Amino acid sequence: MNRIVRQFIEQRTLAGKLGVVVGTGRSGLAAARLLDKLGCKVRVADSDETVTAERLGPLAGRVELITGPHKPEHFRDADMIVLSPGVPVKRLASALEGVPARTIVAELELASWFIEAPVLAVTGTNGKTTTTTLISEIFRHAGVSAFTGGNIGTPLCEYLLDMEQAEVIVLEVSSFQLQNCHLFKPRVALFLNFAANHLDYHEDMDEYLDAKLHLFARMTGDDTALLHESLRPAIGDKGFTNARVEWFGPTDRFEAPHLPGEHNRSNVEGAWQAVRRFGVTEAQAAEAIREFHPLAHRIERVAEVGGVLYVDDSKATTLDAVLAAVRSCNTPVRLLMGGVWKGGDVAAFAREISDSVIHIGLFGGSREVFEPELSKTFPVTWDQTLEQAVRRQAAMARPGETVLLSPATSSFDQYTGYGARGDDFKRVVRELS
Repeated sequence: MNRIVRQFIEQRTLAGKLGVVVGTGRSGLAAARLLDKLGCKVRVADSDETVTAERLGPLAGRVELITGPHKPEHFRDADMIVLSPGVPVKRLASALEGVPARTIVAELELASWFIEAPVLAVTGTNGKTTTTTLISEIFRHAGVSAFTGGNIGTPLCEYLLDMEQAEVIVLEVSSFQLQNCHLFKPRVALFLNFAANHLDYHEDMDEYLDAKLHLFARMTGDDTALLHESLRPAIGDKGFTNARVEWFGPTDRFEAPHLPGEHNRSNVEGAWQAVRRFGVTEAQAAEAIREFHPLAHRIERVAEVGGVLYVDDSKATTLDAVLAAVRSCNTPVRLLMGGVWKGGDVAAFAREISDSVIHIGLFGGSREVFEPELSKTFPVTWDQTLEQAVRRQAAMARPGETVLLSPATSSFDQYTGYGARGDDFKRVVRELS
C-alpha cells in the first residue's frame, strides 16, 4: 500500500467523510475501495437497476449501494463525488444541481492526490494505448520500474492499494477522465493528436479539446508538455500551460519494423522525447522500439489468403485512425466500416482515402451516416454482420489487395468491445483459409 495512503489511514484524515462513487466498473470500484480504506463513508450509485451487491465484491455490506435513476438526494450530503470514466456530468446535471463543482472528481484525480512517483501521461484521440505501452517497454529495457495504467488496464486507485510502488507512473488518460481533474499534474505530458471523437459524450469539439487541455493546466515550469506539430493551429496560442512546451513530429530516428505508417513514426518520436526526460538513453530506446510489437487489433496483420492480406484494425474508432491505417497499407484497400457513430467529417475523409481504397464494405450500424457520402466516390456494399461483409469482400478480392477492418466507430451495436469485434474478424479470416 502507498505510504501516503497509509499515513491518511493512520491519521484518520478523511474518517467520517462521505464519498459518493458513480459507476460500478473497475475504476469506480477501485475508487470505492480506496475511500473505504481511508475511513470514508462510501455510497456507490449506478443507474443500472440490475446491479446487485454481488457486483461490489469485498465491499458488499461495507458500503451503501443505490441503483436506478440518479437523484439529488443521492449527492446532496456528499463531501466528494467520484465519477467513473464515461459518466458525463451533463447526464447527471439535474441530480447534481447545487453541488459545488470542486467536489466532483475523476477516479484519476482522486488517486493522483496520493502519488509520490513522477507521472508521465499520454493523451490524444488516436494511438494512446500503443504509445503508452511502448513507453513502458522502453522503461523496462532501461531498467526503470514503471506502473502502466489509467485508461488502460489497472486504475490508479488499484495501484495505490495493491501494487509495489514504481519509479515512474505511466498513464494513458482520456478526455472522460481529464474533464473532472482539478489538481492532477504530470511531470511529462504527451499530446499525440486531436480529431473528432466522443461527440456522443462531449457537447462539441471545443469541450472535447478543453477536456484534453486539463492535462496541462497544473503543470509548472519544471514540467514538460510535448505536443504533436499538427496541434499548433488549434492550441498554439491558447496559453494552456505554464510548462515548457516542445513540439514533435514524425522522424526516421528509430527502426520500428512492427509499427508501420507515418502516424507511428510520430508516436515513436513522441515516446522518445518523453522517456529521455527520465534518463533513458537513445540506445536503450532504440532496442526497445526495434523489438516492440503493438497490442492486438491495431493494424495487425492477421493472414494472407489467396494472395489477399487481411488486417485487423478494430481499435480504430475514429475517421482519423482509419485514415492512418489506410495510409499504412501499400496495396489497394477494401475497407470494412460500421458500428456506433462517434462523429467526424465523412466527406473530407472520403477525399483523403480516394487514392487508396477501391471498395467499402459497410456492416452493422451507421449505414445512414456512411453510405450517402462514401457512395459518391466508392463502390459501397452493406451487410448486417461483419462476417457477411468479410465474406463478401473475400469473394471479390484479388491477389495483391488488402481487406482492412478499420471501422471508424465503437462496437457496441453488435459486440461487447473492439476486441470482440477484432476477434470475430480473425475467426472469419481463419475460416477462409
